[in-house]
Amino acid sequence: MQYNTTQKKLILPEYGRNVQMMAEHLLSIEDREHRTAAAYELVGILINMNPSVRETKDYKQKIWDFVAELCEYKLDVDFPYPITKTSELPPPETIPYNTYTIKMRHYGVLTERMIESACTIEDEQERNAYIKAIANHMKKVYVAWNQKSVTDAIIIADLEKLSNGKLRLNEDTKLMYVSFSSKNNQPAQNSALNAAPQKNKNKNKNKNKNKKHNNNNNKKKAVHKG
Repeated sequence: MQYNTTQKKLILPEYGRNVQMMAEHLLSIEDREHRTAAAYELVGILINMNPSVRETKDYKQKIWDFVAELCEYKLDVDFPYPITKTSELPPPETIPYNTYTIKMRHYGVLTERMIESACTIEDEQERNAYIKAIANHMKKVYVAWNQKSVTDAIIIADLEKLSNGKLRLNEDTKLMYVSFSSKNNQPAQNSALNAAPQKNKNKNKNKNKNKKHNNNNNKKKAVHKG
């Protein structure tokens, strides 16, 4: 029994051992025409193994580059595209890690940015409306993260901390009603307010049913009298 650890290292592990063996077999074909035809077959196999590659630009040229790499650039065939070696490609750009420190992670960085933006608003009426909108958003996020209800006083205190005392709401300020729903793990907003329109809909439906029923009874009476 042969183990992968004792065999030759895979050049492109995502395509597996069998594909690499097929690529190595290409080098053993002496006839150039047959070798080229076999290379085209291998390209088709690689495309079928990863059909989504067709959505990329110049995907055939990339597959031919893979075949050449699998053969360690020793394959002598009539390539339909110029082959680009991996050593000739520019190094990929490094993506810097986000080093931003979030004071209260359950509120997120966007909440802190909204608070910073609110501190720059000069118009008092607009500023107060923005502050209350931020507080309502904080309450929804708190409930969604902690999966439990929270008092308005906690949200108001956290808002003041995050703004370094620049944004303040009165302690008697009433924020939107938010409660955690265990059915879908989502915060339910203004459930008391949403219940009222539903009751009115049911009442209207019952009224319409009673009205139709009375109309039908009246028609039957009229026919009986006639």
